[in-house]
Amino acid sequence: MRTPAGKECKYFYGNYFRGRNVEECRLLQASGQKWSADLCYTCPVPAILQANACEFLKLQGTVTRPLSAVFQRRVRVTAFCEKTNRSVSEPQIGCGECHPLPPVFQVKE
Repeated sequence: MRTPAGKECKYFYGNYFRGRNVEECRLLQASGQKWSADLCYTCPVPAILQANACEFLKLQGTVTRPLSAVFQRRVRVTAFCEKTNRSVSEPQIGCGECHPLPPVFQVKE
């Protein structure tokens, strides 16, 4: 569904049927975090979902405020691969085990 920032995200839910105005982020809701529409503008999740569609990649989001109270709140994302049972340092790329590169792209020595 399209977020208030105009990006597609499978974790955003909006119900506007017959005058309703219910919006929520189910990724943050699952971890017990408070969501507001301004978080969608700086959220990295839509870009991660567009770059990596692995079915085994599970994301977990937390709301943080960098350095001091002057900066706006941001969503920090951690990723975990359920196939290899390890954390993923770069969610856009993945763990490297689920979808290996084809032999055309590998360097031969």
